[in-house]
Amino acid sequence: MQDDARYLKRKVTAGSLDVHPTEKALVVHYEVEASILAEDGGHMLDERKEGQKIIRVKSLSSTTDVGALAKKVVEECKLIPSSRLAQVEQLLYYLQNRKSPVECRAERKEKGTLKPRELTPFDGMELDEEAVITRVDEYVELLYEGIPEKIRGSALILQLARNPDNLEELLHNEAALGALARVLREEWKQSIELATIIIYIFFCFSSFSQFHGVVSHYKVGALCMSVVEHELKRHDLWQEELHRKNKACESAPDNSSLRKDQDLALKKYKGLLAKQEQLLRVSLYLLLNLAEDTRTELKMRNKNIVGLLVKILERDDEELLVLVVSFLKKLSVFLENKNDMAELNTVERLAHLVPCDHEDLLNLILRLLLNLSFDSGLRAKMVEVGLLPKLVALIGDENNHQIAMQIVYHISIDDCFKAMFGYTDFIQQLMQMLFEHSEEEIELELCICINLAANKKNAQKMCEGNRLKMLMKRALKTKAFLLMKIIRNISQHEGPTKALFIDYIGDLAAELSIEKEDMWVLECLGTLANLTIPDLEWELVLKEYNLVPYLKDKLKPGSAEDDLMLEVVIMIGTVSMDKTCATMLAKSGIIPALIELLNAQQEDDEFVCQIVYVFYQMVFHQATRDVIVKETQAPAYLIDLMHDKNAEIRKVCDNTLDIIGEYDEEWGSKIQREKFRLHNNQWLEMVENRQVDESDPYPYDNDDRIDLFYSADGITPADGSVSPDFFSDILPQNGDLHHRGDGNDVFDQTTSLFGRPATAYGFRPDEQLFYDCS
Repeated sequence: MQDDARYLKRKVTAGSLDVHPTEKALVVHYEVEASILAEDGGHMLDERKEGQKIIRVKSLSSTTDVGALAKKVVEECKLIPSSRLAQVEQLLYYLQNRKSPVECRAERKEKGTLKPRELTPFDGMELDEEAVITRVDEYVELLYEGIPEKIRGSALILQLARNPDNLEELLHNEAALGALARVLREEWKQSIELATIIIYIFFCFSSFSQFHGVVSHYKVGALCMSVVEHELKRHDLWQEELHRKNKACESAPDNSSLRKDQDLALKKYKGLLAKQEQLLRVSLYLLLNLAEDTRTELKMRNKNIVGLLVKILERDDEELLVLVVSFLKKLSVFLENKNDMAELNTVERLAHLVPCDHEDLLNLILRLLLNLSFDSGLRAKMVEVGLLPKLVALIGDENNHQIAMQIVYHISIDDCFKAMFGYTDFIQQLMQMLFEHSEEEIELELCICINLAANKKNAQKMCEGNRLKMLMKRALKTKAFLLMKIIRNISQHEGPTKALFIDYIGDLAAELSIEKEDMWVLECLGTLANLTIPDLEWELVLKEYNLVPYLKDKLKPGSAEDDLMLEVVIMIGTVSMDKTCATMLAKSGIIPALIELLNAQQEDDEFVCQIVYVFYQMVFHQATRDVIVKETQAPAYLIDLMHDKNAEIRKVCDNTLDIIGEYDEEWGSKIQREKFRLHNNQWLEMVENRQVDESDPYPYDNDDRIDLFYSADGITPADGSVSPDFFSDILPQNGDLHHRGDGNDVFDQTTSLFGRPATAYGFRPDEQLFYDCS
């Protein structure tokens, strides 16, 4: 051996120097050149091999002296020349400041971009030997042997593919990629380990967008879809077989043979399940990477990717569930995918996973539920499966507080679910947050309170103890209109809650003099307008705070925003319930101002209805009734509005005109004739147009016989004649009457901002205003 050594020559050349992609380590690349020399010293055979040495620096921390550590590395590692000291120091400095995977995950979680953990080698993939990039051809040759050799060859290629530096070179090795794709396509059903390893290799390519083309070229994505679908069917068969053996064992509990068979079946099932979940993880992760392209994602949807993912939610493997929920969350932003999830009862399956001990999984489930909660039907499903109490319990979890609150906010939008919050301690938590944090910190919580306060029971809970006093005090101090919006919604409910506001009427009235902060003034005025409290001395309030000129001034078209003008009209209707206040307002000239506003806003059903309601309140009192009937054209306007297409406006007009007709004979006659004309419009049109053939004594068939109609004096004359003064009597002669156009014919109660209780005239809806804070 010593004689042979004289003819061997070994030379080591240092190559590039880099940092390890995941560990705190330096990677030194080198090349070994071995030469066999002849007796005369000439070269007979040369061979070169590449290698790498990993120098781990686990002790490196934020306080480490990088310069001293770099010198030590260079001294101890003969592969690094002293001339590279500065480069070593620079790389160590980079490692010192690079964030750890845990820190990166925490940062991504905070930003809402958390993804599943990076895949690590699965059980059975580790090999004792180390793969070398220069020997790829040898590994490819193993792919043409038996299954064990194919597993070994693909595992060695996987070692190389897991290093991103090798992907570029593997990409240009078409023979290797082609052989891997062929083996996967032809033999993935024969060996689950082989299929897992080869898909893992292509997964390494899919982790980089620039390599998606090569994955698509070999149709690996389509293969993965087939693999997932097939494995789920296999799982169903395994479960059926296991169920069958369990049933057989239950029927004969004393049969030791059956019990042994059952134990073996269960053990086999668990082993197969573990391997299958590895395959599913790597396959789905590859598909998730490819779904970066929406066109590819659409192809997956056409192959029922949503159905496959939802089915996997039944599994117990938390890492697999993290991946599946991440995928579903990405898909859920598209309407078609969301509809698929609704049909597959996804919410019900997710509800069984909430809460869970796996922090990342819980966070991802909540984010998926947040995406789904934009659909009203899915929100109803969340409440139906019992998610609301679970979400309320998670509000105390600092990591999931914000997402849970956003979902709860969406649920609070629906009127039918508001009352359910009263059965939890959520309202108490909310009120505590309002008193302990600034408005900027809890804007979302404020919006939820606004929604929940629209429910009477919730409003009563918000006022328990001295909460209303504290809420009012804070609102008046900070001038936060969202706080006042909560108070306004509380004030709309009849009962003992409304009586609590008597002590704050003066404070609210004083705020109306503020020239700026329109939203704040709007909420204060709306709260006052809601306070229809019997025996309340509104006269003293109007005089002390000089509100009559304020109200009249705001009625001028263009003097304020429409929302504020509408609240002024509602406020006038509220105070007009008091006889003295109604007289005071009538003398100030507010009624003509209301008529002028009615002309300007005749296309807005809310304005028209509220102005008519003011007239309805005023005609109850003798003084204001005389002003309305004798000094204005308001009755003529009301008669005209009897024809309005909005049923609620017609209803209030009828009630108001009935009162006017009862106290004034002249207008009563006109109103009765107009009602007669309205109810018999078709008959009158026929008479006016002389469409009836006088020569035909009975021009109608049996189905169209005309009933007898009654006038104010009895039966209508048989000749059908109508007094020529009939129409002129009911119309004003000065030409001031303007008929309302079609406008908004439908009265949408759900979006009304009336703010007055329904008991006023039977059709006032609760006020509701939502803020999209998500």
